[in-house]
Amino acid sequence: MPFDAVFLKALTGELARGAMDCRVDRVHQPARDQVVLHLRGREGVRRLLLCAGPNHPRAHFTEAPLENPAQPPMFCMLLRKHLSGGKVAAVRQYPMERVLELTFACIDELGEPAEKRLILEIMGRNSNLILCGGDGRILDCLRRVDFEMSEKRQVLPGLYYQAPPAQDRRDPAQTDRAAILRLLEAVEGPRLLDKWLLDTFLALPPLICRELSYTFCGDTACDLALCDRTALADHLDRAFRALETGPYTPVMLLDQGEPKDFSYRPIGQYGTAWETEEFSDFSSLLDRFYAQRDRAAQMRQRAQAMQKAVSNLRGRTERKLAHQRQELEATFDRERLRRLGDIVTANLHTIQRGQARLKAVDFYDPEMAEIEIPLSPQLSPQQNAAKFYKEYAKAKNAEKVLRPLIAQGEQELAYLHSILDELSRAESEKDLQEIRAELVEGGYLRRTGGKKQMKQPPSRPMEFRSSEGYPIFVGRSNRQNDQLTCKAAAKNDLWLHTQKIHGSHVIIACGGARPGDETITQAAMLAAWYSQGRAGQNIPVDMTQVRNVKKPAGAKPGMVVYDRYTTVTVTPDPALPERLRVK
Repeated sequence: MPFDAVFLKALTGELARGAMDCRVDRVHQPARDQVVLHLRGREGVRRLLLCAGPNHPRAHFTEAPLENPAQPPMFCMLLRKHLSGGKVAAVRQYPMERVLELTFACIDELGEPAEKRLILEIMGRNSNLILCGGDGRILDCLRRVDFEMSEKRQVLPGLYYQAPPAQDRRDPAQTDRAAILRLLEAVEGPRLLDKWLLDTFLALPPLICRELSYTFCGDTACDLALCDRTALADHLDRAFRALETGPYTPVMLLDQGEPKDFSYRPIGQYGTAWETEEFSDFSSLLDRFYAQRDRAAQMRQRAQAMQKAVSNLRGRTERKLAHQRQELEATFDRERLRRLGDIVTANLHTIQRGQARLKAVDFYDPEMAEIEIPLSPQLSPQQNAAKFYKEYAKAKNAEKVLRPLIAQGEQELAYLHSILDELSRAESEKDLQEIRAELVEGGYLRRTGGKKQMKQPPSRPMEFRSSEGYPIFVGRSNRQNDQLTCKAAAKNDLWLHTQKIHGSHVIIACGGARPGDETITQAAMLAAWYSQGRAGQNIPVDMTQVRNVKKPAGAKPGMVVYDRYTTVTVTPDPALPERLRVK
């Protein structure tokens, strides 16, 4: 994503306008590489997110709900100690660098005025968040960099802060038209314009380099050898002046409604293939772009241990089922064992003790063919006949035992699949806690901690409102599905579920009334989105009244049977849940 120095320049002005003279009310650290400053000003409290993660480093005001850990990390406690009550005195960007510095006017332990600086380095996997004193010494940082990690620049408490080393490329804002023309004339042979821009200038990410090529010659693959270099120098000079002065326009690029990229200027290189959406400010743009991505990444990370445990259980259950099915298939040949016992019994008078084989007529064969039956020389003729009958009885009893075991194993496997589906769709820490509590109650996971924890009540289901005004409820977990369908819903409400794949129970609270087709379609799309079929198309969704849904005795959480249903086919819409969700 093009979070380059120019984008940060445009964003810095916005942050300065919103944060200047605000006081630090609270400090939270919802994730290892995320810090949220609650800034109180004349317009109320705004939350400033500073993220130094390797994948999505950034800074912006946020409205997204972020869950904080029960025990704040040490870096968070340090920030609270030094910044709480401090006033934002300055917000600046290092010239043409992806470094943002916030200066705070604070009061130290002795009640004396003190200056503190919080520096965010947006450098990909080397991103960092560093707290410095007024003298420039580092108090602490998110990622400590010692001599073994970097010989050129160490970031450790007690050292003076040094800015990242400058890159060996030109600053476009400091390059005039004459210099641009000299650089262009020095290029020999064929060379793509976007690649030349990327290699020559700072702060121009690939997206902007391609856009500059597209706006000059109508193609992102523009060959410098075929260009009028004087006209190109004029074009680049105008573009570089705009980098310094603006205007800046927060723009998001979407592919079929899904955010794909963003920029500080309109982008035309994709034509009609991608949609363009403009925002009123950069914080709203970044909040929208990263909210879903961050939530999904955090949930994957937090659910990793549970996913591994459940995946191991699933693999073990699959192997056990395969072995049981193999044993069951072997019992289907048991009738042959009974017939061999009958033939041996009929020929006892011809068998000598110690005989290894018996040749006899198979009187079960219409052709009365002669067969050869293996015998055990250590056993008497009667014992050999009894052995066949015993194996026949064993196989017959094995089938009686194996069939319910296989049915139980298939139910177990389906349940584990449903848990993995829930983990992939978990949206909050509370969802994960509820899934874990369900696994602990079922004996799949050990209870953590020495004391027996109190049973947690199920959280509330997700609530939506159809465009026709009907409430629609969606379960978050198996326990919540049971609660929603078997207890909360009225008997004449409508119940929806994806056909033959795991997913959430969906209830249209209609009180016996017949909702319109639009409500039914929206509820079916929610059922498809909150299921294993969310990435597919034409997903069949079954619908019936709640009175037709039953939970069998002893069934796993979330497992039900139903009849007298109709089926609708829908394609999930990623934007629908946010549009219909009741805040």
